[in-house]
Amino acid sequence: MSSPWSRRSFLRLSGNAALLTGTLAAGALPTAGAASAAGDEYDELRAVWQGLLLGSGFDPTAAPFAEKLALLGSQAREHRSTMAAAAGSLWPDLPLTLSSSITGSYVRLGTMAHAYAQPGTGLTGDAALATDIGAGLDHLHDRVYNPAKSQFGNWWDFQIGSPQILLDICTILYDRLSATRLAGHLAAVDRFVPDSSVTHYTGTSTGANRVDLCRSLALRGILGKSPAKIALARDALSPVFPFVTTGDGFYADGSFVQHTHLSYTGSYGAVLIGGLANLFALLGGSTWAVTDPRRQIILDSVEKSFAPFLYNGLMMDAVSGRATSRGNPRTNSHGIQGGDHGRGHGVLASIALLGTAASSAERQRWRGLVKGWTQRDYYSPVLSDTELSVAALARLGAIQDDDAVTAIAEPTGHRLFPGMDRAVHRRPGWAASIGMASRRMGFYETGNGENLRGWHAGAGMLQWWGNTYGNGQYTDAFWPTVDPYRLPGITVSKKPLADAEGGAWGLPRPDVSWVGGATDGEYAALGQFVRGLSSTLYAKKSWFCLADSIVCLAGSVRAADGVAVETVIENRNLGATGAQAFTVNGAGQSTALGWSATLPGARWAQIAGHGGYVFPGGATVRALREARTGSWHDINTGGATDPITRRYLTVWFDHGVDPVDAACSYVLMPGATAAATAARAADTGWLGILANDNGQQGIAVAPLGVTAVNFWFAGTVGALTVDHPACVLVREHGDGTATVCVSDPMRMRTGLTVTWHRPVASVLSRPATVASAATGSALTLTFGDLTGQAGATQRIRVALG
Repeated sequence: MSSPWSRRSFLRLSGNAALLTGTLAAGALPTAGAASAAGDEYDELRAVWQGLLLGSGFDPTAAPFAEKLALLGSQAREHRSTMAAAAGSLWPDLPLTLSSSITGSYVRLGTMAHAYAQPGTGLTGDAALATDIGAGLDHLHDRVYNPAKSQFGNWWDFQIGSPQILLDICTILYDRLSATRLAGHLAAVDRFVPDSSVTHYTGTSTGANRVDLCRSLALRGILGKSPAKIALARDALSPVFPFVTTGDGFYADGSFVQHTHLSYTGSYGAVLIGGLANLFALLGGSTWAVTDPRRQIILDSVEKSFAPFLYNGLMMDAVSGRATSRGNPRTNSHGIQGGDHGRGHGVLASIALLGTAASSAERQRWRGLVKGWTQRDYYSPVLSDTELSVAALARLGAIQDDDAVTAIAEPTGHRLFPGMDRAVHRRPGWAASIGMASRRMGFYETGNGENLRGWHAGAGMLQWWGNTYGNGQYTDAFWPTVDPYRLPGITVSKKPLADAEGGAWGLPRPDVSWVGGATDGEYAALGQFVRGLSSTLYAKKSWFCLADSIVCLAGSVRAADGVAVETVIENRNLGATGAQAFTVNGAGQSTALGWSATLPGARWAQIAGHGGYVFPGGATVRALREARTGSWHDINTGGATDPITRRYLTVWFDHGVDPVDAACSYVLMPGATAAATAARAADTGWLGILANDNGQQGIAVAPLGVTAVNFWFAGTVGALTVDHPACVLVREHGDGTATVCVSDPMRMRTGLTVTWHRPVASVLSRPATVASAATGSALTLTFGDLTGQAGATQRIRVALG
């Protein structure tokens, strides 16, 4: 059965938010040895963990702490008043026959424990409350969580969710627990999180799950004063650190994968970095400090893996998997949901804490990054996020108030993540992400009743955000209200799919290899051979990411499902009341809900306050303005059933029923005004489409010196010839030099020859594995074995003839 507690967000609901990434306020973190000499090292470590859980150095009467503490007290009073121990439950709505209800019950006791220990809750130091918490712990121990019981339901509840909260409560109430009570709770943890849970790095003991298990082992060792347990937890972290080439973990290109076939930087990756930040902080300076030199890979991941997907404080959906379906059962006083911003805030808190284990230079730079993200999150202000813990708010607030920290601006450039079929393109004023799927990466993930309609998120979904606009685009109830067959950027068969179509846990993957691209770090050529989920859809998709735009091509579009096939240009969430103007070829279209139109001869279109779209050579597009109603429960069985309505403006190409080799093209210009969009459409020499079919897709943009081709098969397009499938991006810099970027997205080539029919004087630099020959009329590049390059871009710099 599904869980009302999401596997990762339950910590936020407990008042123990942001993945427990809180810490003491601006000052240095205490380490073992800093506590009173009267205690032993275990007592010192316990004090450190209490500091990580509760924080210190903040003013409980000042914002944002007063609001958070008041909310915590209100939640605790509600839980206390409704707690009613019975044979089958501790709360009537949480039957203990469900594993999720066991975790949920511990979560509520955890909220009560925080209200007891934190100042300003109205329940601070309430002895009767502490007694009630103890009684609740005993009830759960006696009925369902003790050494004599067996695991049932979801393994995660018994091995991660419940023991984590239980150990935190035992830490907070340590002085009020008898030795017998504590020993009983620790024995239960030993039963469900035995040493053998980390013996092998496989199955459910990898990546973020392994870090969670180690956290429970470490806390159990500290509370039980067992040096072997703490040492085991420390040592069992080491398999998490090295780069991987398949399966779960960090890849050399910055990708993070969990569940073998899913991009998960923003969810499981966030859990992992949060858990490691806490463990590094907890054990630092102690007998059990984490000293494995490979932990530097984790520190490097801040900028290599996480920062690329953070924008204005939000964490992009393309790397957040099932978490996009969770929503937030509460809203704060600003009426803002968690979503991508909430996930981002938790990662900011993790990065701030991880800095305590980094070099001074790394720590200072990360504080600048965090300050910048915090300042720019106008849509969901970080320090107003009452889902963050008090400790996390204290640390983030201290960075914000530190005049010695200079906020770092959002970077520009392109990052390609072939290890997880994702790409991020950043330009001044906006950022975009593209989510793809292959035999390496799943279409989407469903499981535990979550993300039931995320079917097409890996079919080339193109999401984008502006620096000062559109940051609530996917936060504001997008996922429960959007038409799941019309996600922006995808080419899709409208064949109806069942909830959770394809199977759980990343099972559905298309049987294609050509997915990836090449980048020079600023521009990029990306391609995806698209095969439909449970449909006959076949298409070739390309995105060419440039200075102020993304050129999008769909070619060889075909299907035989007996339904319409579409390429979705845009599906913009206008909010609850939005009526933004929509202009086509200079003519304003209706703002009435329910309006739809077929627009022949469209050369350009623009959505006021959002951006523009150019249709090279003119095209027939369709558009719809509608209000859509849904609930979080529709896409997640643990979600709220309350109906939500949002307005959408959708623009798409209709390829008809069962098309054969249909094609289309458009240019996305985020943030462009109507005048700028019209000017680009009028400049017919700006873009040349060199090919858009089953064999190749390519463009030339003379003003930028760009020629880029995705060769699905060998051939010649313009001035480029390849003898095997490849992606080629050529960029002439205007200074007499050019960069040729090549990749093998299929990762199959043991040899590849690329010829650029352009006079080249000399080769300035190239990888050692690439042979080159420059003549008066052409450059020939011969690549050796590319199978071990994992789809990475090979860059060659040349002087033009």
